[in-house]
Amino acid sequence: MIRIVTVGRLRRLEQASDRARARAREVQGQADAAWVRHLREVLELTDRAEMAESDAAILRDHVVEFEAALRKAKAAAGTLRELSDRQEAALERADADASVLRERVRLLAAELEDARRAGRSLVLLLHWGEPHSIHAGREDAYAYAATRGVPVNTWGPSSDRPAAEVNWRLVPFIGDETVKGLRSVAVPAPQGGEGAA
Repeated sequence: MIRIVTVGRLRRLEQASDRARARAREVQGQADAAWVRHLREVLELTDRAEMAESDAAILRDHVVEFEAALRKAKAAAGTLRELSDRQEAALERADADASVLRERVRLLAAELEDARRAGRSLVLLLHWGEPHSIHAGREDAYAYAATRGVPVNTWGPSSDRPAAEVNWRLVPFIGDETVKGLRSVAVPAPQGGEGAA
């Protein structure tokens, strides 16, 4: 079948073609704008993902550092706990020792008071000038020294040599209220302000 194209029909076809091209340009513009928006979003999301990966890597490094620090802190806490336990045990031993010493001081004070009332003195046994033990009298000190290998018949009068140069030496002493403590019986009691610092 043959169709006759009229001028009106041709014009309408031309107008439809122009509208179709205009619509195609409009759709192409929208597609281009959508493509640009899509590219921007992809770039933005890529930047965010890269930053997130970088932040995650930094956080992983921090976690590793914190875990190492935590392990060290736990080890240090364990060491401190052990030290604390040892110090507590040492304090308990020191308390026990202090109790024993307080009891010895109490007994010595009672013995000193008994000796003072009886007009006797106690005896300090020195070994190379260092205090070694305290005894109720000379005979007790001699007997004790004999248990340490010092023959009883070797004791003689004290010499003028310094105590540090003598193996064993006896120093009798008494409690003296004027000095608020102990005083060798070989040293005279201070008179008035004598001897005060």
